[in-house]
Amino acid sequence: MMCSWARAVPFLRAPVCRAPMCGTLHLSSAAATPRDGPHKNKVAILTGSTQGIGFAIARRLAEDGAHVVVSSRKKVNVDRAVEELKAENLSVLGTICHVGKEEDRQRLIATALERHGGIDYMISNAAVNPFVGNILDSTEEKWDKIFDVNVKSMFLMTKLTVPHMQKRGGGSIVFTSSVVGYNPVLSIGPYAVSKTALFGLTKVLASTLAPRNIRVNCLAPGLTRTKFGSVLWKDEALLNFLKKANNVPRLGEPKDYGGVVSFLCSPDASYITGETIVVAGGSISRL
Repeated sequence: MMCSWARAVPFLRAPVCRAPMCGTLHLSSAAATPRDGPHKNKVAILTGSTQGIGFAIARRLAEDGAHVVVSSRKKVNVDRAVEELKAENLSVLGTICHVGKEEDRQRLIATALERHGGIDYMISNAAVNPFVGNILDSTEEKWDKIFDVNVKSMFLMTKLTVPHMQKRGGGSIVFTSSVVGYNPVLSIGPYAVSKTALFGLTKVLASTLAPRNIRVNCLAPGLTRTKFGSVLWKDEALLNFLKKANNVPRLGEPKDYGGVVSFLCSPDASYITGETIVVAGGSISRL
């Protein structure tokens, strides 16, 4: 039986830093004073976080006290996200980051280090889905792009972040996968396979990084009302079928996920690592 599945792929003008580190793009003046909460004085970097699920996670972490650094490929989206969170008096910076590019990954790290001196949490949310159709019609080029962004970049971001988390005594990493990693929607087969791969990456990295006091977990959202997920929820017949397959008969909303990730990063989740948390309205979630 096919069940639900897919996730979202959210004003300060910025001078470019000329330090040799990587040309960091600053998008904020003095950050707001962090709020009291479980993440006060913690620093979180997020990929794919200027809209949709990633943006909702960034907002919740900042509401719970963290300094957040949001990022995405387009400056206009970064500026808009920073302006919106600043208007809520949240501590936020932003920078351009195409996770498939080494220099952009380095820029995201450098932005957090230069402004806040360290990194405690890394939320890897960026994803692409350039193919819709019968999986047998997909090309090697499409597979390479999907796995470069959806899987490999998450590992590479982790590799860059780990040394800085170690300096802080540990940290928390959360990957955004999807319930389609368990129950694939056939029209987005290569994307679904990439999301299944994240379950394995989570397990391997959780065991590898445990001695360094770094926890690694995974979020698997269901169908969510985002621009990224619109390829599915705008199909009325498919939407109705998927909603009926859920115990909670509605689309997910970006705000459904922020609290879950905030919890996974918090001391309350200090005994949780290597797990995938499914937030999908009761969709069947097993391999």
